[in-house]
Amino acid sequence: MTFQKLNLIEPVLQALTAEGYNTPTPIQHQAIPVVLAGRDIQGCAQTGTGKTAAFALPIIQHMYNNRKSHKGIRALILTPTRELAIQIDESFKAYSKFTRLKHTVIFGGVSQVPQVRALSRGVEVLVATPGRLLDLIGQGYIKLHHLETFVLDEADRMLDMGFIHDVKRVIAYLPAKRQTLFFSATMSPVIEKLAQSMLQSPVKVEVTPPTSTVDKIEQRLYHTNKKDKPKLLHHLLEEQSIPTALVFTRTKHGANRVVKYLLGMQVKSAAIHGNKSQTARQAALSDFKKGSLRVLVATDIAARGIDIDELTHVFNFDLPDVPETYIHRIGRTGRAGLEGTAIAFCEQEERVNLRDIEKLIGKRVPVVQNHPFPFDGNLTQSPKPSHDNNRNQRSRNPQFRSRSAS
Repeated sequence: MTFQKLNLIEPVLQALTAEGYNTPTPIQHQAIPVVLAGRDIQGCAQTGTGKTAAFALPIIQHMYNNRKSHKGIRALILTPTRELAIQIDESFKAYSKFTRLKHTVIFGGVSQVPQVRALSRGVEVLVATPGRLLDLIGQGYIKLHHLETFVLDEADRMLDMGFIHDVKRVIAYLPAKRQTLFFSATMSPVIEKLAQSMLQSPVKVEVTPPTSTVDKIEQRLYHTNKKDKPKLLHHLLEEQSIPTALVFTRTKHGANRVVKYLLGMQVKSAAIHGNKSQTARQAALSDFKKGSLRVLVATDIAARGIDIDELTHVFNFDLPDVPETYIHRIGRTGRAGLEGTAIAFCEQEERVNLRDIEKLIGKRVPVVQNHPFPFDGNLTQSPKPSHDNNRNQRSRNPQFRSRSAS
């Protein structure tokens, strides 16, 4: 299957060729014809499956083929984080380079003046985070009555970040007659209910089910003590000559502590999380992508927009409270057909998190027995993982989910 067989127009195909893309991913293959046909979509797809192109390409084609004389916003993509918003806008820039499509991105944490200026020049595609979008709507800078397509991206993360009420407020501003494209990495009952309230006879598209992990990702587990985690991380970075690594912590303060330790050990590293300015976050991400930064330490929310094809190692410095998050994290490596390694640290208090992760993926994560910083207590074996996908109360009930990682 090639992009040519998806009935994409020549300007879009030219852009894809310029980007080096020849073969659509499974979600692109399934979703693009549906979006071109004007249908609503309920998509279940993880980060890294190519879903941005799955909605961006047909949106660009529709606008190119149906030019309007007015300057109103015709497509709105709502996404939870600044990093992901910027990444989506960059994708629209790349895919629409031969169409003269007008697009821009808005998000909080920076001055609204340049964003308002861009909006005043006329925008057809707007990529936005909920807070800044509602702010500018309230100030009268944004009108959505010409909207034709609405994309809600990363719906599950919207829920985790407490944005669902903001999403519902945004929906109230949208015209009833519109195409809606709904994407989420997981489909909990709450997310299903939200999708049903927004969609009209949707086509369901699902790739890389949330309970599966990429076969090419080698998983390893190290039992250790909480106090020894930084030393173990440094030991593995040096012993295995790991060139670059993405390290996940549960909290932003934990991310700062890891970076402080690594810098003290002469390892170039930086943290990205909600307390960092947008400029600092973008600089750290840019340095990491260029290879001038060896280790990027991130919380889950801040890392949602990170997309690096050649990332070889992901570390779960802290095991996540929600087992699906483990799958999202390790899926940052092993992309584009490459192999990847996912390393997890587990202290005594995280044993229940490990049990839930192994239950979700239906197998045990291989344990590395011999290393310099072993757990110094009695290690009891966790229950044998079940292959069913029932979640315990921790993962079913949002009130148990940690919000400190923002």
